[in-house]
Amino acid sequence: MEKSRLYTGGGDDGTTSLVGGERARKDSVRLEAYGTVDEFSAFLGVLAAMADVPAGVKQNLLEVQNRLFDIGGYLASAPDGSGLPPVATLPQSVTEIERWIDELDAATPKIREFVLPGGCESAAHAHVARTVCRRAERRIISLAAIEEVDANVRRYFNRMSDYLFILARYLNHLSGTAEITWSPGK
Repeated sequence: MEKSRLYTGGGDDGTTSLVGGERARKDSVRLEAYGTVDEFSAFLGVLAAMADVPAGVKQNLLEVQNRLFDIGGYLASAPDGSGLPPVATLPQSVTEIERWIDELDAATPKIREFVLPGGCESAAHAHVARTVCRRAERRIISLAAIEEVDANVRRYFNRMSDYLFILARYLNHLSGTAEITWSPGK
């Protein structure tokens, strides 16, 4: 029996296969979009691995990683529609993220200053994940400017960055770490 190999060499020419078999350049807008979604998921994995992240939050992050895999598959699909359809559960997922945001916001002291990224280690990781989420959103918007992209995908990323902002604040609150706020011109 021949052993399966992890590597194929098929991408050595700078292209890769989309879902459906079509080849695309690795530096295309589509690849940038779903590659950044994958990068975002990896940063969420780092955040979830932090010891001080509550179990419920870790479960939420795992749920997000699963949706990101769905979205990545959708974005990696050939634009002719021969690949994966849009993710049908995204509207419910956006509603769920909004619930998470409301719960964390209610449990976190209000603040009227601009918050700088940082604080405890897990909050700092949440801020990094937030910025990668925003970059993924920008890459998806770039793709949507040239090809149809389900509007719920954009909504999902917009909501996720809001969630990660309040999550960072919540993690600082849980750890007793003061927020780092902007001191303009100082």
